[in-house]
Amino acid sequence: MSAEIVKKVAVNLVKDVKTGQTVPLGSLWESRACVLLFLRRFGCQVCRWTASELSKLKPQLDAANVNLVGVGPEEVGVDEFVQGKFFAGDLYVDETKRCYKDLGYRRYNALNVIPAAASKKSREVISKAKADGIPGNFKGDLLQAGGTLIVGAGGEQVLLNFVQDSPGDHVELQEVLRLLGVEGTVQASMQPKVCIISVYVELQQLFVNVMFAG
Repeated sequence: MSAEIVKKVAVNLVKDVKTGQTVPLGSLWESRACVLLFLRRFGCQVCRWTASELSKLKPQLDAANVNLVGVGPEEVGVDEFVQGKFFAGDLYVDETKRCYKDLGYRRYNALNVIPAAASKKSREVISKAKADGIPGNFKGDLLQAGGTLIVGAGGEQVLLNFVQDSPGDHVELQEVLRLLGVEGTVQASMQPKVCIISVYVELQQLFVNVMFAG
């Protein structure tokens, strides 16, 4: 991903969940490197788990003067997300989804969202979220995918633009530290067994929500 794309997306406005003020996305990496997690939905169980995992890096990122940011595509579910303390960084909302589009984050449709949600990676992360006691719901835009963007200070260097293929796709914690040149290790969640029946029930509910959405 070229720095030109980052310059383009840098002018897009996002809203600070805490203050309600809108700021250019580029202001988040203006003076220091930044790790941005673009969530699919604030109510997404997989997103909540991914946000919780990434939050494990907060002490190391703070020590390295790296900003940790989460961005959602809409305000639906943000209050519950904040109350659940699923993310340790600052939160913003891209109300126009302009950043998602400019960064190439895909949108599913009613035909391909179910197979994506049923992928092995998605099932594994759902199982991990359940094991960690992280709930989810089907409120909001069910079709938007997300990703992870890591930008150097001033936006001159793009260290990563990770684009989700399936909802369970995420960047390993150790890889984030490596890309930033931050020394140290972090303990990721262990891999639990996948409960096929539980996942099947959730996929049925997802199918119903997608079919009757809007």
